[in-house]
Amino acid sequence: MIVKTLPPSSRPIQEDSRNGTNRRGDELNVIDVVPEDGTSTLVVRSPRLLAAQKVRTAAQPETLYDPVGIAAHYQNRKVQVLRRIFAVLGPTLSFVFGLWSDSKRGIVVKNDRRRATQLRVLLTQLGPAYIKIGQALSTRPDLVPPVYLEELTKLQDQLPPFPNEIAYQFIQEELGAPPEEVYAELSAQPIAAASLGQVYKGKLKTGEEVAVKVQRPDLREGITIDLYILRNLAAWVQKKVKRVRSDLVGILDELGDRIFEEMDYIHEGENAERFFELYGHIKDVYVPKIYWEYTNRRVLTMEWINGTKLTQTEEISAQGIDARYLIEVGVQCSLRQLLEHGFFHADPHPGNLLATTDGKLAYLDFGMMSEIKPPQRYGLIEAIVHVVNRDFEGLAKDYVKLDFLSPETDLTPIIPAFARVFADAQGASVAELNIKSITDELSALMYEYPFRVPPYYALIIRSLVTLEGIAIYIDPNFKVLSEAYPYVSKRLLTDPAPQLRASLQDLLFKDGRFRWNRLENLLKNARNSQDYDFNLVLNQGIEFLSSERGAFIRDKLVDESVNGLDAFGKNVLHNFTSLLRERVGLTAVNETPAATVEQQQTLEHIKRILGILRETRGFDPVQLTSQIAQLLVNSDVQRLGQQIANRFTQKAVARLIRQLLAS
Repeated sequence: MIVKTLPPSSRPIQEDSRNGTNRRGDELNVIDVVPEDGTSTLVVRSPRLLAAQKVRTAAQPETLYDPVGIAAHYQNRKVQVLRRIFAVLGPTLSFVFGLWSDSKRGIVVKNDRRRATQLRVLLTQLGPAYIKIGQALSTRPDLVPPVYLEELTKLQDQLPPFPNEIAYQFIQEELGAPPEEVYAELSAQPIAAASLGQVYKGKLKTGEEVAVKVQRPDLREGITIDLYILRNLAAWVQKKVKRVRSDLVGILDELGDRIFEEMDYIHEGENAERFFELYGHIKDVYVPKIYWEYTNRRVLTMEWINGTKLTQTEEISAQGIDARYLIEVGVQCSLRQLLEHGFFHADPHPGNLLATTDGKLAYLDFGMMSEIKPPQRYGLIEAIVHVVNRDFEGLAKDYVKLDFLSPETDLTPIIPAFARVFADAQGASVAELNIKSITDELSALMYEYPFRVPPYYALIIRSLVTLEGIAIYIDPNFKVLSEAYPYVSKRLLTDPAPQLRASLQDLLFKDGRFRWNRLENLLKNARNSQDYDFNLVLNQGIEFLSSERGAFIRDKLVDESVNGLDAFGKNVLHNFTSLLRERVGLTAVNETPAATVEQQQTLEHIKRILGILRETRGFDPVQLTSQIAQLLVNSDVQRLGQQIANRFTQKAVARLIRQLLAS
């Protein structure tokens, strides 16, 4: 392997377009790593990041989730484990018994604020793992009664803080100096306290306002014992309950990996910088800056964001900001996270999404992030397309690709089961369904048929369902799937990936016949995508059609184009001969038959598609004229034109011969 060190660079976006200042406070080292196969990969790291990686490498046993090591640790600590089990079961069973008792006495439990407060306090006392559960529930107004929702929302940033003395001690241990020497100002009390840490508002000696996050004490011990207990419970259920086919232990290990990463603030800072690189350019998305010289494993210093939680709709409206628009921005950003780059925010609860004073969506807390591999990303896109188009055979195959079903599974009974699930939606189109309803329906289906839930799926659903919960809170009629389809359509039309080109082919053709209505639907939806580029679609479409990979679609499109031209020619000739017979009186002229019904339908589809293209953003007749002139000299386009002309000529000659023989 050859390693070349390039000249120091800075972040790809040198200046912060929001305030004109430098986005990063230190220079970056850009290392060009060239493996033996000759492919080149750029690795961008700041000096502080490189030092941070050394710190984490040295402390690897503490910062990485190791279920085997945890199991070995608690193997001989059975008393401690039993004590924790009873500590959880005791108050939990007491709370459940209280709810049951209230219901027997005629008390409406869902409206009982006393019980809601008791649940919040219970989850807080049980520790970070259970607080995470409460945070997830706090975003689901469709599942949790309003009184409970209000209380659970406090788990996002209103947990009991730990003493300042401990926080100041951590700052000194991590940054090498007491807080008064590091910061010009630091709030007397934490302004927010969450499950893993608490946040102070501060100011650097250079004048920038910052948020200083300090980790809770004894955090690792409390979380590891809960993960150990839950992992053993998952293994027991997986072994004893035959109906459970999902990898429960794998799902829990995935969650454990994310929580341990969340406890490492150096890793969180790296996540924030990577998130900025990938998504900071999206319109009205804001990602705060990390101050690396004031950050270490248990202390994180980041740019202070003045903003309002998305669920505080009245306050946002009072500032003249459209909360629904910001949710649309969040959905578009999430689509790029899940389906484009694969690096996604797995914990987008309201405490982590703020509406800034200038109307942007700010992301906070990058501790819990996850990744989706390319095959899974393409599989999700294909699944969305098949759901919206009610192609349940294709959807069943997608579940095989996504590892929900084994390749040898008989899909015959599953395909009609999918149809039944989505047919039960009271006649609504699939795009009008929400993620929660689809998840619930599919959960029942997965229990009945041999599905297994892969570990990566849990965090994706957590992310989507949490985001949708916020959206429903702001607008009960908001449909994430409906908002997502324009982006998915755009990806299908513009992404050159072979998997998506194959998916486009499957979508547009059935039994060798071209489905014009599907193309119309794609073009209609794609033009609503924010970054849809008509010229890009045109250029990439021609490039693809002229390549070997596009041979099948090219041949079929040539046939359809010939049919369209043939239909147009027939109609023109029919109208002309009719005119000669009826108006001029030349009865000797035989009336030429018009286009067939099928040909006429093809012609109508082509007309509608041309109308859609004319109404698409970026369509400019003047520019298109110059583009067409350039395309005409393109050898690939000329070859396509020759194919169409040759096919059309062959068809016309064949028709002429048939007519001569008939006469």
